[in-house]
Amino acid sequence: MHSYDLILTLSGGLAAALVLGYFTQRIGLSPIVGYLLAGTIVGPHTPGFVADTALAEQLAEIGVILLMFGVGLQFHVEELLAVRRVAVPGAIAQSGVATLLGMALARAFGWDWSAGLVFGMALAVASTVVLVRVLSDNNDLHTQAGHVAVGWLVVEDLFTVIALVLLPGLFGTTATQIPLWKALGLTVLKVTALVGFTAIVGARVIPRVLDYVADTRSRELFTLTVLVIALGIAVGSSFIFSVSMALGAFLAGMIVGRSDYSLRAASEALPMRDAFAVLFFVSVGMLLDPGALIQSPALVIGALAIVLLGKPFVALVLVWAMRYPFRAALTVAIALAQIGEFSFILATIGRELGILTTAATNAIVATSIVSIILNPVAYRTIRPIERRLAEFPGLSAVLNREPARASGLKDSGVRLADPGHRAVVIGYGPTGRAVARLLTDNGIATTVVDLNIDVVRALREEGFDAIYGDATRPDTLEAAGVAKAGSFILGSAGMANSEDVIRMARAMNPEIEVLARASYLRDVPVLKAAGANRVYSGEGEVALAFIEDILDRLGATPEQIDRERARAHGELSGGA
Repeated sequence: MHSYDLILTLSGGLAAALVLGYFTQRIGLSPIVGYLLAGTIVGPHTPGFVADTALAEQLAEIGVILLMFGVGLQFHVEELLAVRRVAVPGAIAQSGVATLLGMALARAFGWDWSAGLVFGMALAVASTVVLVRVLSDNNDLHTQAGHVAVGWLVVEDLFTVIALVLLPGLFGTTATQIPLWKALGLTVLKVTALVGFTAIVGARVIPRVLDYVADTRSRELFTLTVLVIALGIAVGSSFIFSVSMALGAFLAGMIVGRSDYSLRAASEALPMRDAFAVLFFVSVGMLLDPGALIQSPALVIGALAIVLLGKPFVALVLVWAMRYPFRAALTVAIALAQIGEFSFILATIGRELGILTTAATNAIVATSIVSIILNPVAYRTIRPIERRLAEFPGLSAVLNREPARASGLKDSGVRLADPGHRAVVIGYGPTGRAVARLLTDNGIATTVVDLNIDVVRALREEGFDAIYGDATRPDTLEAAGVAKAGSFILGSAGMANSEDVIRMARAMNPEIEVLARASYLRDVPVLKAAGANRVYSGEGEVALAFIEDILDRLGATPEQIDRERARAHGELSGGA
């Protein structure tokens, strides 16, 4: 019966998430909204099918671990350091103000300070998924404002990770047995031990393990290895160091992220994270009781006011006060005006510790749904506001002043692009090697994508731009810069899913010139149908060489040879 409940919960929850996620995506909203609504529909507070809440929460714990592993995988200290002068103090101030406002709202409803603290922290941290999605959709991810917003969010995420570690120590069972300062000190020591062990042992062992597995050329083994690392360190951090599994997963992600396998781990192993993350959002949606919201609408309205008005106002003032243009300040403020996955994690921890009530969890989930719905809509008002300000030259000149030089970033409202023509070469076999060298020798910036880690490391040592990853994965092509490249060269003949690779490259960059290599003439029409501009096959080139050699020995003129070669080429390539 238990296995039946598991299958029923999985199939029912994922099916509802698929339908509502697809619907919300089609109408321009984040699919997270659909996942949350799906959880509400299959939850115990609405009629119809009811999933097993306990099972959903257990599966959601895996989602939390993999989510934190993904955050660590994508965490780059360099990005934070580039905007540290605005991101660090800004995130501290905004998080502090939002937390205090949340605590004040909680006290107004008669909650104790511990509940207000967790409630306020949940309202203070924005969603990484939503922020990156909104910035990307509006081509602002690689602008000055985008860098500040992402750096700001990294600081918020770090605060949340620290909070996830400290909350059980402060409000768990040990907090009632020993003084608060001892509980805090013990937690800090445990965290320090875990960080030290991971940094020293993990940084040496994990890359070697990945080296051995990568040598097998087995995608399944590599995916399994990454998952074992994420789950193993997360569980070990709980059983051995008695700290949050979320922190262990985050540290594991950071170790893998700093290795040569970060891109491949993200593109191959983390799709499973997305599936479990959906279950996490569904399990959170199951907590939403629409009836309870009707009984306390003022709580939800107050929480929405903090997220949609209080947080953006603090960010707007702080960023502008640090001498950034008004548009950058407005972009950062609106992008952060939402809450998401980390808020749910905090709410879940708060509920498990007996700190938060059902009403508080309902308010957080409802606030998240509404803020995620409104955030893309609010972001679209940035340009109209800017055009309106342009009608008042004096005010516009005061607001849009020059950015601080200390940021290290130039003020630009457009996406940063690589100068000149770029080429992406897939595969570094004999053909790819010759093409890449010739392109580089002629001043064309070239990025090589290959699944041989030793080749990639050697290329990087020589100064080449090389990506370790599977070209059949969209993340790999994005990291290689296909969207901004002029040429895409598929130098590996007979590569599995070559047609899919060409289609993905064409979808990312409709104007890109695609050159492909085929093993046999029969593959030429297939690759051209997929979007290749020109396809060269080994069989065809050998036949053409034979024709040219025979005609030359028979005394044909260069014009005749060129004419016959062109005619034979057309016939061999299907008349194209």
